[in-house]
Amino acid sequence: MSDQRIDNKVVGELREVMGSQYAELLETFLADCEKRMVQLRDARSPRQLSEAAHSFKGSCSNMGATDLAELCRQLEVRVMEQPAHGIEDLISQIRCEYLEVRPFYVAELERVSPQAVRHPV
Repeated sequence: MSDQRIDNKVVGELREVMGSQYAELLETFLADCEKRMVQLRDARSPRQLSEAAHSFKGSCSNMGATDLAELCRQLEVRVMEQPAHGIEDLISQIRCEYLEVRPFYVAELERVSPQAVRHPV
């Protein structure tokens, strides 16, 4: 990906370090993203929302999805502010950013393990 959404250096290092387990890492990341998006949508308390944002932030950061990680960081902080304004907008931005970066990770997975690619629901 040519823009700053993905840190290609991080992705390259993961590819090198993980070796044959890189495809499994990608699958795990994609599944985790889907789970975190559901958690963000379904959170019933600031604590649940903060925990989901925190976990999502960490996995995105580890996988080089820098803009997505930053949006999750913003959500994690904003949830704890009183009054907490703009949370729905941030969740929407996170969803949009995820939809922008997801094809990169799916393509990576398809490149290293074509049989592993699952199509979006």
